[in-house]
Amino acid sequence: MVDYHAANNQSSAVGEGPPTYMEQENDWDRDLLLDPAWEKQQRKTFTAWCNSHLRKAGTQIENIEEDFRDGLKLMLLLEVISGERLPKPERGKMRVHKINNVNKALDFIASKGVKLVSIGAEEIVDGNAKMTLGMIWTIILRFAIQDISVEETSAKEGLLLWCQRKTAPYKNVNVQNFHISWKDGLAFNALIHRHRPDLIDYDSLRKDDPVTNLNNAFEVAEKHLDIPKMLDAEDIVGTLRPDEKAIMTYVSCFYHAFSGAQKAETAANRICKVLAVNQENEQMMEDYEKLASELLEWIRRTIPWLLNREKQKTMNEMQAKQEDFRDYRRDHKPPKVQEKCQLEISFNTLQTKLRLSNRPAFMPSEGRMVSDINGAWHSLEGAEKGYEEWILSEIRRLERLEHLAEKFHQKAAIHESWTDGKEAMLTQKDYETSTLSEVKALLRKHEAFESDLAAHQDRVEQIAAIAQELNELDYCDSAKVNTRCQKICDQWDVLGALTQSRKESLERTEKQLESIDELYLEYAKRAAPFNNWMEGAMEDLQDMFIVHNIEEIQGLITAHEQFKSTLPEANKEREAIQSIQAEVQKIAQSNGIKLSGANPYTTITPESIDSKWEKAMSMVPQRDKALQEELDKQKNNDTLRAKFANQANTVGAYIQDKMEEIGRISIEMNGTLEDQLTSLKEYQSNIMSYMPEMNTLEGYHQLIQEALIFDNQYTPYTMEHLRVGWEQLNTTIARTINEVENQILTRDAKGISQEQLQEYRASFNHFDKKRSGQMVSDDFRALLISTGNSLVLVLLLLHDLVSGGLQVHKGPGVQGSTLTLFS
Repeated sequence: MVDYHAANNQSSAVGEGPPTYMEQENDWDRDLLLDPAWEKQQRKTFTAWCNSHLRKAGTQIENIEEDFRDGLKLMLLLEVISGERLPKPERGKMRVHKINNVNKALDFIASKGVKLVSIGAEEIVDGNAKMTLGMIWTIILRFAIQDISVEETSAKEGLLLWCQRKTAPYKNVNVQNFHISWKDGLAFNALIHRHRPDLIDYDSLRKDDPVTNLNNAFEVAEKHLDIPKMLDAEDIVGTLRPDEKAIMTYVSCFYHAFSGAQKAETAANRICKVLAVNQENEQMMEDYEKLASELLEWIRRTIPWLLNREKQKTMNEMQAKQEDFRDYRRDHKPPKVQEKCQLEISFNTLQTKLRLSNRPAFMPSEGRMVSDINGAWHSLEGAEKGYEEWILSEIRRLERLEHLAEKFHQKAAIHESWTDGKEAMLTQKDYETSTLSEVKALLRKHEAFESDLAAHQDRVEQIAAIAQELNELDYCDSAKVNTRCQKICDQWDVLGALTQSRKESLERTEKQLESIDELYLEYAKRAAPFNNWMEGAMEDLQDMFIVHNIEEIQGLITAHEQFKSTLPEANKEREAIQSIQAEVQKIAQSNGIKLSGANPYTTITPESIDSKWEKAMSMVPQRDKALQEELDKQKNNDTLRAKFANQANTVGAYIQDKMEEIGRISIEMNGTLEDQLTSLKEYQSNIMSYMPEMNTLEGYHQLIQEALIFDNQYTPYTMEHLRVGWEQLNTTIARTINEVENQILTRDAKGISQEQLQEYRASFNHFDKKRSGQMVSDDFRALLISTGNSLVLVLLLLHDLVSGGLQVHKGPGVQGSTLTLFS
């Protein structure tokens, strides 16, 4: 229906935004449609509210929609509540006159910043209850509620907050809205009791008796506060949700009633105060003069202290100054600020009082004007600001100095810890006793150290930069810092020089050790085969040789002579090998290298080569002597062989001749058996006379055996062979003699004649083709056939023959037998 251009817009509850015109209109329509009781409450409330103002003009209304139709009482109502004059109304009874009056009233409402929506003069003139109530509600909002302001809230929210503040101390009262929060009547009684506790015994009220509570509040308000009864207790209690607009309208009357009384009381107090101010003006002038003088004197004494910019050397001293300044700010200045403020207040108050009292303005003594004090105070604050900035600057400077100093000492300590022992490490000459691999490892370690050294260059530069900054910032202990920094820089230069020197020494030593290593390798390559040759030579020189003749010993002598012919060349090789070692020693001595170990490529030392060489050389004449002795021995052995051979060849030939001769004798013997036996025994005696020759041969054989001679190229005979032949010769003679003796016995026993025996002997000799005294089976078979004897005779003959000199041997014949004849 309506809205306001003013900032204090209305809404349905605290905290909500202002409703639009249409929303208000829709809310109004919905309220009326949903609950007819609300319309009844609004009629009664709005009527009572209008009458509370109209009776000031000596009139009232009975029916709200009928009595405002002509616009006269509506214009009168607006004049009463606004205190302004409206255009003169038209007194005619015609409809047009009524519409013009109502339009004048609506125009006045619009002139107060209220925008009317959907409300026209025709609806009011026609008695439209809905539009009439909406118009009255708009008037109530604008003139009774909109101007309410409580704690930066206004209108409906301000009224609600005012009710909440006033009723907050009361139990069972919790005002949150303008409907159900007022239904039990306690809130109305609390408002009255808060302002007029003499009118209501609040503690006697009960929450469960809302009608009594409501009627009590309505009656007291009407009787003692001149607030007409605008609501019915029964209507409120009987309605589920009382009408908000009716409650707001009634409660606004309480607000205006109590606020008006407070204004009256304030006016009375103001009169009393005016009288008191007149009496106090003179005293205030005196107080101002005294306070101004004291304040200016304090400022005069304080500014020099604030202008003192003497630098402090330590943070503690500066913090003490800062603490003094804080004491000044905390303890000394606040009372002076209060004095200055009080001085200005007093001056302004005094001037105001004088002006209100139509008295001349107060003029302080020269130099004690507020402007003078403000100027001095401005100078004080300028000095104070400068002093504070200087303190902060100095603290930052000292903090920076302390931080830099701590950083300097920290970095210096780290650097010094890192450099500790580095000079000793760089000056040691461990490479002089190191091997090539160890030197290479040292060189790699040194390269790593150089990288580490380069990485620490930044720290040294930072230390120097920090020291420079400490000097620039006027650090109190700069001398100590400079001394330490200079020591670090000097030590750094020394480390750099030592690092370069050690690197050069390591690289030089590496090259020298590489040369030595190459010489070691060459030495090893040449020493190993030479050492093997010497060991082989010593083995050959110590070798126990076994020879059996002169040719073999002469071969060894020839080989030994060839070996001796190689010794000069071998000696040159030895000297060349030793010269390699001498070169190693020369390089080491000339460069101060202490060879820590033996040749890594071989275990053969120059000393062992010389030792073996000397030993081999000492073995050469020993070998010469041994070979010569063996040659002499072999020559003696060869003489023994020759003697034995000569004797053996003679004896062997003799035995062979005698063996053949016995064979022939046994076959070719003639005469009687007794003659043959005598001849054989003489022959046996003749053979035995040859025994000294055998003994001589045995003597030679004994010498040969003692000389350990096992072969003899001068004779095919061995002593064993000749012994067997000699024994066989003697045995054959004895067997032949025994055969003849057996034949004699056979002859005598069997009666075989000499002629028969001769015949059988001749037959045997005939079939003994080889004249060996032996007969194979085929020859024996031919013998049997030629004789023509029976088998029994033959067997008997065989028995006798065997017993007398025939011997049967196994052979490949018919019966596998061989017959051998010894005769």
